[in-house]
Amino acid sequence: MKKINILLIEDEEFDVMRVRNTINFYQDKLHLKNIVSNGNAALELLKNLQDNYDIVILDYQIAGALRGETLIKKIKEIDNALQIIVITKMTIEITDFEFANSLIHSGAFWYCTKYPSDIEDYIYQPTDFIMSIFNAYEKRELELKTITVNKKLNQNINSILEKKIIIGESQSTKNLIEEIKKYSETDLNILISGASGTGKELVANNIHYKSNRKYEKFVPINCGSIPNELIESELFGYEKGAFTNAYSNKKGLFEIANNGTIFLDEVGELSKNAQVKLLRVLQEGEIEKIGRTKRIQINVRIIAATNKNLIEEVNKGNFREDLFYRLNVIPIFIKPLKDRIKDIPILINHYIKLYSNEMGKKIPGIESDAIEFFTKYEWPGNIRELKNLIQRLLLNCETNISANSVNNLLLNKQPIRSIKDDYEKMWSSYDLLPLKDFEKNMRIKYFQFVRKISKSDAKAAQKLGLARSNFYRMCKELGLK
Repeated sequence: MKKINILLIEDEEFDVMRVRNTINFYQDKLHLKNIVSNGNAALELLKNLQDNYDIVILDYQIAGALRGETLIKKIKEIDNALQIIVITKMTIEITDFEFANSLIHSGAFWYCTKYPSDIEDYIYQPTDFIMSIFNAYEKRELELKTITVNKKLNQNINSILEKKIIIGESQSTKNLIEEIKKYSETDLNILISGASGTGKELVANNIHYKSNRKYEKFVPINCGSIPNELIESELFGYEKGAFTNAYSNKKGLFEIANNGTIFLDEVGELSKNAQVKLLRVLQEGEIEKIGRTKRIQINVRIIAATNKNLIEEVNKGNFREDLFYRLNVIPIFIKPLKDRIKDIPILINHYIKLYSNEMGKKIPGIESDAIEFFTKYEWPGNIRELKNLIQRLLLNCETNISANSVNNLLLNKQPIRSIKDDYEKMWSSYDLLPLKDFEKNMRIKYFQFVRKISKSDAKAAQKLGLARSNFYRMCKELGLK
């Protein structure tokens, strides 16, 4: 263990002597590096980067205008991890709770009282005084480690935000960026609405990583991809032995997201039964795992998203009105790309640069007629379609991107079958199976189908809206390799 460097701020020689004598008994661990007699001199020393101190021992009644809580706050402004131990003369006022609370609130770690000068023993209670120094040093080390960890986390968060940047010059995009900044500072539930491909998850990511919860987990869930019979176990988890094949405890996604943010994408796809369970979580702030009677308190910020008009769904009886108002505390609407014409050239240049670097290709030029074509195109798939088109153009164009090359690519575009359509076609082959076997076989076929059209298990899990660990667990339960 390195020696603890101490700065003493004391203007009475007698007290300086007794502090020095006390510390000298522990000179193998403590080092009284400097002694100053006023606040200004202390601040000058601490501002000198060549002098590093761990602990400041401060006489509360030191002479001069710069003293007490004011001096404590200025010391903490220079080095917030620096720990301050206050020493005071023993008076009735010093023992007052409000005084102690005022010192701690100002940033002091601890305080002790002086004995009268006619007592020949040490001026402080040696055990308490020395222990306070060691405890203060431990706190400093912990805070320095926390600062280092937070710095690394902030670097990671900045890296994430660089990849998830929201760019554009249209007024609606500027308004959206301002809304993200404003709503990140709250813990209120948010409902993001907009057409598919407009970037709802991107907005949710930005809100999370700019909030006070940024160091905690962001857990996205595709509500439409989880079968209704599995929604409870996926969201809330289960206890070992709760049902057949429950061989171990499983945390639900809400428990995993505790203290962080959970993103419920396509929340309008939830079944009525799942809506009831979600409403209970929003009302009570607690979850109930399958097979466990005791409920678990959670602290989760909920951001939901939908491409449906939930007010219409409420009027049709497809979505619970009470759940809608619980989710729609702060509404955010993202306009379709066709209504943000000013953003299109900026997005094109951004994704050309991004994907050219990823593909290791020379960044191509783009002709003015191509830009005009892009701005007049309807973009039914919004930004997702634009990104897809840019990638295909970079693969197919050997020269500058022109309107002709874009048009040819769009004309040759093959329709993409939706997974949902293929899933629904499977029903006909299970007419003669018992219900229990039918459900299991349907899930097996669905998983096999998704794995077949995906290049990897990671992408298959993403298509299903599952964490990779949950994907592998479900494959195991279904008997799939």
